[in-house]
Amino acid sequence: MKPLVYTSPYAWFFWAVFLFAYVPEFGLVARSRPAQGEKADRGSMMVIMLAGWIGMVGAFMVAGIPAFMITIGQKTWFVAGLAALLGGRLLRRHCWRMLGKHFTGDVKASADQPVIEEGVYRWVRHPSYSGGMLMYLGTGLALTNWMSALIITIAGGAAYLYRVRVEEQALQANLGSRYQEYMRRTKRFVPFVF
Repeated sequence: MKPLVYTSPYAWFFWAVFLFAYVPEFGLVARSRPAQGEKADRGSMMVIMLAGWIGMVGAFMVAGIPAFMITIGQKTWFVAGLAALLGGRLLRRHCWRMLGKHFTGDVKASADQPVIEEGVYRWVRHPSYSGGMLMYLGTGLALTNWMSALIITIAGGAAYLYRVRVEEQALQANLGSRYQEYMRRTKRFVPFVF
């Protein structure tokens, strides 16, 4: 049995959703250029890109290995994966709208920057990264392979954890007590949990 993403018509659905979700991410990365001498990012954008590529390649490499394939309810897992991928994309899009010009690919913070507490930012400090993780998990599930889901989610999760540490240090340094108060009221990725 092959993963559904390698058979028609499922492959068409997968690649349409996959491209819809990920192509805008490349535009964000292309616009991400730290200013001359700026060090706030500390390489976190490169870490995210590298982890994403490693996770993605790894996920696709093991997708066809029968020992790791999800065969029971394969179509249900495929659809759930696509739904998670789309959900993650929509969540990231919402974050882009909420942050506006402050949504950047590399870490930037300035003292005059507002602390955004509208939309999903009421409950979570980094919903964009939650959306990214949902996209990675969705990709792995759509491949109907538990090892694919594990590889891509762990790679992405490790990169986002590093990125959050870097970003929160920059935001605290530039926004001070306003951001620290916001940190006390909200969770990082999942409302009321983590």
